[in-house]
Parts: sequence; structure tokens; C-alpha cells
Amino acid sequence: MHLLIARKIGMTRRFSEDGTMIPVTVLAAGPCTVTQVKTTARDGYSSVQLGFGEKRHLAKPQERAWQGLGKFAVVREFRVPDTTEYERGQKLDVSVFSVGQKVRVTGTSKGRGFSGVVKRHHFAGGPASHGQKDNLRMPGSIGATFPQHVPKGTRMAGRMGAERVSVKNLEVVETVADKNLILMKGAVPGPRNGFVFLQSV
Repeated sequence: MHLLIARKIGMTRRFSEDGTMIPVTVLAAGPCTVTQVKTTARDGYSSVQLGFGEKRHLAKPQERAWQGLGKFAVVREFRVPDTTEYERGQKLDVSVFSVGQKVRVTGTSKGRGFSGVVKRHHFAGGPASHGQKDNLRMPGSIGATFPQHVPKGTRMAGRMGAERVSVKNLEVVETVADKNLILMKGAVPGPRNGFVFLQSV
């Protein structure tokens, strides 16, 4: 299983040999450092912790834990079935992924703020005809008279976005080793400069 932490740069396009245009997301991936390896025998589960980026100051617990490794801006733990191929201090870069490989990308989606039901839940809204004053984007009825409260889970206006999103089976279109770049086919969750986590399917 291949793992990596990356920063989203933006989107561009590439062309295949037959001239087909492929939309791609450019990710600055790695190099990442293995900061900790957990095993089932010692910790109760197996996982690998990776560090990415640079930070100026660290809290003392992190300084002790990452002594000799660096000061990382982002640290993420990945559950893996087998940790034998990883060891503390190991460096991982874009070479772990190959062109055509399928990857699961996890990130935090863009925050949309407080949104109404038309934007948030794709409600159709009310009719825009005569006699329908200020009803175009209203939610309408939210339930029967009984019980005398709003049922949990009712689709209403509220905060939208800024949620953890995973997109599976994104294809690696190109890797640029000297610049630590990975080009993924399609869209990747999150804003520009947002951090995403790559894991082979």
C-alpha cells in the first residue's frame, strides 16, 4: 500500500496520444517522512504516521516525538494492514505512485457558509407565478402537525461544506519527480493550498 500527503495547487489539462483532453489536478506531493510506525502487537492496531511540510515552531511534545526528523506542518496517520515495509525516518516521494494507478484522495471540501435549501439540498423552490410573493427559494412545509417538533435529519438551511470527503479510484496521469508533482485525473476535494491525503486503492 502506497501513502503520501500532498498540497493542492490547482487544475490544468493534459492531452492523450489520440488528442483527448484530460482535466487534471496538480498536487505537490511529498517528500514525506515516516514519523511513527504502530504495530498490532504493541499498539493494538497497525498504522503509519507521515509528516509533510515545514513549520517554524513546535510544541515540546512534538519536538521530543520528532527529534531528528524535522518540524512538520501536517501529520497524518494511515491505517495499513502491513507495516513491515515502513520504518521511522524513511522518506517517501512521488515515485511510490505510477502512471495509471488508482488512488483514493481524502481532503476537506470547500466551506460554503450558511446556505439555503435550494443550494444545500437542491430543492426546486416555489413557483415563480402570480400570487407567490417571496416564495421562490423557500423550503416549504417541514412536516405534519404531530409531533410538535422538527424531526431530526430534516433537510433545512444551515452550514454547508467544510466536510471530510474521500474520492476513490482517481487515476494518476503523470508524475514529475524533480518537482515532486502528481497530476490526478479529475477533481480533488478542497481549496487551493489545501492538504489532501493519498492512499493506493
